[in-house]
Amino acid sequence: MREGQLGKIGVITQEVIALLGLPVAPETPIFIGQSNIEHMISRHPSEYAKYGGYIRDIINAPDYVGINPGDGSIEYIKDFMIDNEYIKVAVRVSMGGKYFARSLFTRNRAKVDSFIANGTLKPLTVRQA
Repeated sequence: MREGQLGKIGVITQEVIALLGLPVAPETPIFIGQSNIEHMISRHPSEYAKYGGYIRDIINAPDYVGINPGDGSIEYIKDFMIDNEYIKVAVRVSMGGKYFARSLFTRNRAKVDSFIANGTLKPLTVRQA
């Protein structure tokens, strides 16, 4: 990806919209840009080194989704069998109304299990390819 270039990495599916009650149209694109990647690397370098190549997969085939109550971001969570870790990609809307993958980091199993149990994270039934 060239400097400043936007790359479409996925879409917000109808299932995610319905599960989370999102006020967006189906197939709304999700982008990533160089500044997003730099942010992930600076904040979570080891996680990015290990899982950065899977961001598109996490967005397109998450195991769970939710809304972060703190910042309103859409949380896409994938249970990786590599090291038995949950990986979260946070997607936020920009001031211009576009959705960007903004953060990537691990979540511990106990926290994710708690969020699943209380309904904050919702399992997806349809897996995207």
